[in-house]
Amino acid sequence: MAKKTRRAAAADATAGENPRRPCPCGSGKRYKACHGAGDDVIVTRPFAGLAAECDLVAMREFLPSATAPLPARDGKQAIVATVLPGASAALVRSNGEVLLGMQVQTRSGDLSADLARALRWARDAEPGTALPVVPPIGGDAVRLQDVLDADAPLDLTIHAEFAWWLTPDDAASPSAEVAATLERANAVIMPTEAVVADGVRAAFWVDTGAKAHLRWVRPESEERLVAALARLQAAGGLELGEDSRFVGSFRAHGLVVPVWDLDREKHAKEWAAPTAEFAVRLDEALMDDAPLTDAERRARDALAGKQVTLR
Repeated sequence: MAKKTRRAAAADATAGENPRRPCPCGSGKRYKACHGAGDDVIVTRPFAGLAAECDLVAMREFLPSATAPLPARDGKQAIVATVLPGASAALVRSNGEVLLGMQVQTRSGDLSADLARALRWARDAEPGTALPVVPPIGGDAVRLQDVLDADAPLDLTIHAEFAWWLTPDDAASPSAEVAATLERANAVIMPTEAVVADGVRAAFWVDTGAKAHLRWVRPESEERLVAALARLQAAGGLELGEDSRFVGSFRAHGLVVPVWDLDREKHAKEWAAPTAEFAVRLDEALMDDAPLTDAERRARDALAGKQVTLR
């Protein structure tokens, strides 16, 4: 009965749409062969209501190697990570430490519920075991919002490699297979750092090799944020200063992530002050409730053409 209620809530959003279209969950399958085949509902903003929402989206979509303590309501310790060995959904180390993976294959249209099921499995699992994939739906419906302190942000640590996969004992004498796995994983990491400045949260510098970018996960609704960006664009204030260029944005899990191209010769820390200055301009634009001018509407339409949906 609960599933039918959830599906009814989403009926208006899907009524009359082509069932042969790509499924919005990002699976690559047609909607009718994926989430359109049953009673499952796609939750477009799975981490809504959590102060950690922006960081969770970043960990899920584009941070290569990062970890953070999970702010659980019950105080039970666990670590959330971008990706675990073997792309496991969760694992329990021999010392009992619980790790939850963000970049995993999911089973339902609600990423928050999938992650909560993996976490529940890990809390009851034996030390030294791993969960290859998210468990099937079953039992009481639990989401991360039911488990985490909603007001606590993540204390993110961004790593330059994956050495944290190993316990101190494993690191002292890794097997040839483990060493080779680490070498392969480390080889594909793109240098990434958080941009730390007043008024700035969930902004990340990355060097892709060809270009450097700043990706900033924003918590506002898409309509409100795009309107504010359009105001700045029309006023010539959308860049982060010299040697930067706004290139567009992508949508991920209900949030918009603006992206700028940056001068690769500058270190990530050199972008802290320009980003903080932009944050002040953006906050002012977000508070402006006046109707958009003709120039601002044209800027909004241009910005809409530079958006890509990931999930």
